[in-house]
Amino acid sequence: MAICTSEEEFWIFGYGSLIWKPPPYFDRRVPGYIRGFVRRFWQASEDHRGTPDAPGRVVTLVERKIWETLGDHHNADEVVWGTAYRIEPSRVGHVKEYLDIREINGYSIHYVDVYQSDEKFPPIKALVYIGTPENPQFVARDTVPGETELAEHIYNSRGPSGDNKAYLYELHKSLEELCPESKDNHVRHLFRKVALLEADAKLNDDDSSISPSMAVEDDGDYMDFETTPH
Repeated sequence: MAICTSEEEFWIFGYGSLIWKPPPYFDRRVPGYIRGFVRRFWQASEDHRGTPDAPGRVVTLVERKIWETLGDHHNADEVVWGTAYRIEPSRVGHVKEYLDIREINGYSIHYVDVYQSDEKFPPIKALVYIGTPENPQFVARDTVPGETELAEHIYNSRGPSGDNKAYLYELHKSLEELCPESKDNHVRHLFRKVALLEADAKLNDDDSSISPSMAVEDDGDYMDFETTPH
């Protein structure tokens, strides 16, 4: 539901895990998008979806004018969809402290205009956490990782908050369900690649569970592969 806002209100924009795991003490939640940025899985995660020895990958925002200089060969969406949360006035300080801890791994505070799907309403000025290219966890500073490389990294990573692939799956699901207009092709492509990796691994596990010397005939009797003519 689109709403009008006042300058005294405090809003937070979530474009990653905040979409499905919102901050505490919000009293309004509005789907919306921001302009001038690109969402990418280019932020290393040592504290949630990976470890210091084996960091996972989570999303950050890259200013479009900077992204255009990095040599990323994958197309970017025109806008970045997410969710804006209005925080209860008496709880703003508490929520800021909570998010400073949650987003401590390379993210810094910025402010953006969040546009609602119904553009007759004015944009919402919101705080957002971004891992800029200057932060040490940004992984595309020298070389932009390909989507296949990213997918394999995400599939194999896990940390205190769980599997890295679960983060990707939750983000994809949240964006697909956010509103009819919301999408992110980068997230969609990675979701499909990781889901295929997971399906292939499951098939290999199923194959390895079958005895190499035994098979089942149509009538349920066992046959020995080693003595059965090919």
